[in-house]
Amino acid sequence: MSSSNSKAAQRGPQYLSGESGRPLTPGLYVVATPIGNLRDITLRALDVLGAADRVLAEDTRQTGKLFAAFDISAKLTAYHDHNAAARIPQVMGWLEDGQAVALVSDAGTPLISDPGFKLVRAAVAEGHDVFPLPGASAVLAGLVKSGLPSDKFLFAGFLPAKTAARKRELESLKSIPATLIFFETGPRIKACLTDMAEVFGTREVVLTRELTKHYEEARYGSVSDLIESVSEDSPRGELVLLVGPPGEDASWDSARVKSALLQIIPEDGVKRASAQVAEMSGWAKRDVYALALDLK
Repeated sequence: MSSSNSKAAQRGPQYLSGESGRPLTPGLYVVATPIGNLRDITLRALDVLGAADRVLAEDTRQTGKLFAAFDISAKLTAYHDHNAAARIPQVMGWLEDGQAVALVSDAGTPLISDPGFKLVRAAVAEGHDVFPLPGASAVLAGLVKSGLPSDKFLFAGFLPAKTAARKRELESLKSIPATLIFFETGPRIKACLTDMAEVFGTREVVLTRELTKHYEEARYGSVSDLIESVSEDSPRGELVLLVGPPGEDASWDSARVKSALLQIIPEDGVKRASAQVAEMSGWAKRDVYALALDLK
C-alpha cells in the first residue's frame, strides 16, 4: 500500500465534514438522494451538496430538479457510463488539487447499478478519501416492505433481457439461501416471472413499484400468483422484484427426487407425479420431468 493510501486509511470520523457552515474536507463524497419522495433527502446530504466544489451527476437535468427544490447552486458536471473513461482522470486531478467532489446518481445510493464504482475504485487507488453518505435505497426499501427474510439477501441487479441468458443467470442463483433482489421493468416483468417459475419452481415473491412515491404498491404471492397478477394488470414505473429463499425442502438431492417419483408415478403417471414432486421439492418442473422420463 502506498504512503498516500496508508494516510487515507488512518483518517477517522473527525474528517467527515459536512455540518452546515463548515468547509468540507477534500475527498470524494458519495451521496444518496431520494428515490421518489424529496423529503427523504438527509440534512447531511444537503450540507455536502451545498458546500461541494462540484457535483458529479448521471443526468444533470434530473439532479438539477433536486437542486432547484432545495435551492442548491453547486456546479454540476455529467458523469455516466459513456464518459467515465475520460471523466475519471479529470476527477482525480480535482481531488489532487484539494477539492471536495460529490457524486450522486439519478436516484438512490450511487454505485447500485451505475458506473460510480469505477470512480470510487480510482479514488481509493490514488489514496483519496471517500466519504459515504447513507440515505435512500430502492433495494433496502423493497426488502423492508416485502416481509421476506432479511438476515441474508443478495442484490442481483437487472437480469438479462433475453430468455436463454436470463435462465442461465437464474440457474446460477437458484440454490442461494437468501432473499434475491432484482430491478426490472414493466414490459419485461411477465417474461421474467415466467422464467423464474420454470427455474425456481415454487417460491414466495414480492413485486414492488414506485417506492416512496404517491402510487407505491406491493404485490405478494407465489411466482404463479404474480404471473397472473401482471397478466391482468401490467405494472408501470420502477420495479423491485424480491424472491424468497428456497425452503428447506428445496435442498432435496436427485436421489430424494427419484425416490418420490418412484412412489407416485405408478398411481398418477409421469406428468402428474412430476408436478407434485416439483411442488414438494422446490425443483423446477422441467428438471423433475426429465428425471421422471429417465425412470420410466
